[in-house]
Amino acid sequence: MLALVPMASSVKLLFLCFLSLFISFSIAQPSFRPKALVLPVTKDVSASVPQYVTQIKQRTPLVPVKLTVDLGGGYFWVNCEKGYVSSTSKPARCGSAQCSLFGLYGCNVEDKICSRSLSNTVTGVSTFGEIHADVVAINATDGNNPVRVVSVPKFLFICGANVVQNGLASGVTGMAGLGRTKVSLPSQFSSAFSFLRKFAICLSSSTMTNGVMFFGDGPYNFGYLNSDLSKVLTFTPLITNPVSTAPSYFQGEPSVEYFIGVKSIRVSDKNVPLNTTLLSIDRNGIGGTKISTVNPYTVLETTIYKAVSEAFVKAVGAPTVAPVAPFGTCFATKDIQSTRMGPAVPDINLVLQNEVVWSIIGANSMVYTNDVICLGFVDAGSDPSTAQVGFVVGYSQPITSITIGAHQLENNMLQFDLATSRLGFRSLFLEHANCANFNFTSSA
Repeated sequence: MLALVPMASSVKLLFLCFLSLFISFSIAQPSFRPKALVLPVTKDVSASVPQYVTQIKQRTPLVPVKLTVDLGGGYFWVNCEKGYVSSTSKPARCGSAQCSLFGLYGCNVEDKICSRSLSNTVTGVSTFGEIHADVVAINATDGNNPVRVVSVPKFLFICGANVVQNGLASGVTGMAGLGRTKVSLPSQFSSAFSFLRKFAICLSSSTMTNGVMFFGDGPYNFGYLNSDLSKVLTFTPLITNPVSTAPSYFQGEPSVEYFIGVKSIRVSDKNVPLNTTLLSIDRNGIGGTKISTVNPYTVLETTIYKAVSEAFVKAVGAPTVAPVAPFGTCFATKDIQSTRMGPAVPDINLVLQNEVVWSIIGANSMVYTNDVICLGFVDAGSDPSTAQVGFVVGYSQPITSITIGAHQLENNMLQFDLATSRLGFRSLFLEHANCANFNFTSSA
């Protein structure tokens, strides 16, 4: 027999069912959507050249994965040949939308898994690897500190191998590409969480403290600073090089690296005499100025290096000493005073295409080595292997005339706005702070 429920009990039961459904729906559909994400970045000197390393969590169950940060890298890749175990890793099948995001790609006719070239841009070694998707977890931020962990269930990456991992810093098993592709870390995070296509990076000069990367918009608040650094940035357009300058690429692909328009260089407010045609990018992709986190120091085409070096030595007014590789211009430390802004030397000013100036102060222009202090710029023509700048068969000069290296980026906030194609920059020395002042202690 069917039992009848009294009216009052029916209303109460209906209310409880509705409440249960509401709670279940709330759990299944979380309302939290981050506006920005944050990762620590550490300077690591365990390899032959300094590298800037970050750490994310990936796979199921989640494990920490150390990655060398590659500002101009197109992809996130990790070595799958050495202990990659995950219950959620799935290969991308040929012809799928996942594969098409990588642009031109190869297809294994046997297992129908697509693959893509990947490079260790520190060593220049390239190979092919299968495209996969797996879980990635990262901290969301309110701009002051991390607030909670969020995850992306199908984050795309390329499986590398032992041969391409060689030369990376200790414990690092891959590279975090931040370049101008649909599958770089900034693009995938902005797509997953529907926030602005921006990211910012601030490299620490110390191996003992963390710098920081933000994905999404500001605020960017550092420790005791009361102001949002995103509000005091100077902006200049980003330029697209029509020809790729990466170690491995498919012919016809544009560069995914970040170029800016340097129009002239000044030392002590005097223009350095240069062949200005070298400052523009020609139809073959040669020339111009790019920004790199894998080049430890700024690399200059030979004639530019000689002109800048001569002007700098003249402005310093101190005698030079025997150079220390890879540098070509050095002074005795006793001849260079120290200030809050670093060694007391003239600023090297990059005058950009919209007439704004990127000033490279003493803290960024000089490098202490043993008992001497050297101009932290490298002549690309004297030793290309040391200079670590891209060369191609048939050219005796580097593809790019000026590569602004990581030492010159330290303690500068750089914001890359992909939607409007512009770069924002600001030295934290002007704020009496540094990139290690961000608070990585969670507020949650």
